[in-house]
Order: sequence, then structure tokens, then C-alpha cells
Amino acid sequence: GIPRPRSEAELDPYRARFAAMFRRLRRESGVRSYLAHTMTVTPQNLAEVAGVVASVPSMGYSMMSFQPAARIGDDRRWAGDLDEVGIDDVWQQIEGGVKRRVAWEAVQFGDLRCNRTAFGLRVNGDWFPFLDPDEPGDLEARDWFYSHLGGMEFVGIPKTMVVLKLLRCFIEHPSAFSVSGCYVRRMVVRVGGVRKLVAALVRQRVAALTFVVHHFMNAEDVAPAWRLMEAGLAADDVRVRVTQERLLACVYTMAHPETGRLIPACVQHSVLDPAENRGLRSLLPLTVIR
Repeated sequence: GIPRPRSEAELDPYRARFAAMFRRLRRESGVRSYLAHTMTVTPQNLAEVAGVVASVPSMGYSMMSFQPAARIGDDRRWAGDLDEVGIDDVWQQIEGGVKRRVAWEAVQFGDLRCNRTAFGLRVNGDWFPFLDPDEPGDLEARDWFYSHLGGMEFVGIPKTMVVLKLLRCFIEHPSAFSVSGCYVRRMVVRVGGVRKLVAALVRQRVAALTFVVHHFMNAEDVAPAWRLMEAGLAADDVRVRVTQERLLACVYTMAHPETGRLIPACVQHSVLDPAENRGLRSLLPLTVIR
């Protein structure tokens, strides 16, 4: 509804209005939702990330996702040197908005240069990590989860089935009782103790919140890297070789609709999308309806 916002803060009323629609949907129709707020970060709005992190989660979003801009598509869309904004720069802004360290090292998806994720809990407006990488007990609980529950599906199935699966796992692996009990105790202490947690639960001031940064790559780097990979060749150029390494480690792949082949997101957006979009313009030409 806003034609040309001059700052991220100007968008807050619209963000809040969007989230309110889903609360109404839950209240009136019983439909649950998971809201993820995404934001492209450029040199022009980098300094505003902390403000977004401070204001948006309380609106009802469960994920805050940030993507440093990559040169993909029409070059006229981008101004300045986008390489000035790196994953560390964005993460520093996130921590500025949270006003504490946002620990991410306990869990890693794909290449460190591409992804950074921190799972946590908001209690009375303060954010606390589910896993502290400096806490050996948390790492033990993480490893136990990967070993015994890593392949279990928790989303989209009846709660009764989830309980039965967990019960079976706990019976088969009695160490689960001590590992999970110690983890829960640490988490309760981390958020301020039983009394504070119970009070926050009563006031409905407890919610999960995940922070994510995806650092996509420029098309000018991805295109030659992918061309060589398709030919089974490793690049001699250092920058292109780094791009190949990141593509090989990609966990953000998508199945191509025609072949079913898993394609790294950066390849899809940088290499395949432009050609497919040209074809779509011929197959589905824009027409003006009067």
C-alpha cells in the first residue's frame, strides 16, 4: 500500500497489518500459520537492519530472514557496490537489534559463506538461543537429537503420532531421559528461571524466533562456475573456484520442474531463470485488457 518507502521504519505499520490478518485467520477459522519476514540488504539499508530486528518480531513473525543483495537480473535495479555487504555485516546488525550475541555456530546448513541460522525463543521480548555453542551439554543434546531423531518428521502429522514416536525412541534409548531433562533445565535457567517462564507463558509472551541470513552469489560469478561444473571441470580462477565450492555445498536446492534435477538456488536464479523467463514471455505474452 505504500508507493515508495523512504525507510524500513515506514513499512512497520504494513508489516503489522499483514501479521494481524493471520491472527484473525487463526481466531476466526482455526488456520495456523508460520510467518517469515524476509528483507534484501543493500549498502543503503544495512544500518536499518537492527531497527527491523527490534520492531518486527513482536508483530507475530516466527522467522527473520535477511539476504545481502546479489547482482542478479537487471543491473539497473542495483546501486553501489553490493559486495560491501557481507554475511558478518548483517549478523552484526541482527545482534545490535537483539542487544546480545546471537549464537549460530551450534547448527550449520551448507557452506559457512552462504548460510547462517540461529534458533531461539523470545521470552518477554528478550531472545535466547535454543543451543549455546559454548555449552557442552547443549552440543551433547544436539548430537543425540541428530543420532536418534534426525530422520523423524514432526511437522504436518497428528500430535498423537509425534508423542508415540518420541515415546518409542525414549524407550529404545533410555539416555534420552537424562539428556532431555538436563537440556530443559539449562533452557529454563537461560531464560530466567521457572517463575519468569511461567509468568511469560501465562501472559502469552513466549514465542519461537529464528534468525537466518542467506548470502546469494552474483550471476557473473555463478554462470562461468556452473558452465565448468556441467563440463566436469574445476576452475583455475580463484573467485570462480570459490563459487564452485559454494554451489557444491548448497543445501538450498530446488527440483527443476521439467527434469526433476536438483539445482542450486543461485544457478536457478542466475543461469536458468533468465532463459526460462525469455521463453515465458513468448509462451505467455502480456496483453492489455480494456
